[in-house]
Amino acid sequence: MTSWSLRQAQRRDVGELLVLEEAQFPEPWTRGMLLDEILNTTTRRYTVAVEQKKIVGYLGVMFVMDELHVNTIATLPGHESRGIATSLMDDAWNDALARGIKRATLEVATSNTRAQKFYYRYGFKPVGVRKNYYERTREDALILWADLPVALSDSASVLSEEQPI
Repeated sequence: MTSWSLRQAQRRDVGELLVLEEAQFPEPWTRGMLLDEILNTTTRRYTVAVEQKKIVGYLGVMFVMDELHVNTIATLPGHESRGIATSLMDDAWNDALARGIKRATLEVATSNTRAQKFYYRYGFKPVGVRKNYYERTREDALILWADLPVALSDSASVLSEEQPI
């Protein structure tokens, strides 16, 4: 049993999401970028993890035809390794499967081995590199792709055996 709940992100969450962005990323998204993403519910899905009325994590994904693109995922500093990112990703994965999504992709900094291990649990595999993807740091990003399982139970059985992140 978790001590947080998941819900769709709302306009009122942008301030807390900016705090998460600034704490976790060298190139945080702006207020305008976050608002555009959250309000575009046709092709985007932003979910927050809330514990004691405070956002402790969030995940944003984009749907393009039969593909899911993980745009961003973050956990509030001090709340890592509790399974928050896992619950957010499981929720998005299950939603994607229900929508008939077949594949998923994302970019991750080449130095972020912790995130890479997390994504590998979901079946992501590196297929290429985007040189100097992150403008401020000039760091490369790995391009990862994964095939989604056919049924929800296939996903759940694999993920339940893993350590929380």
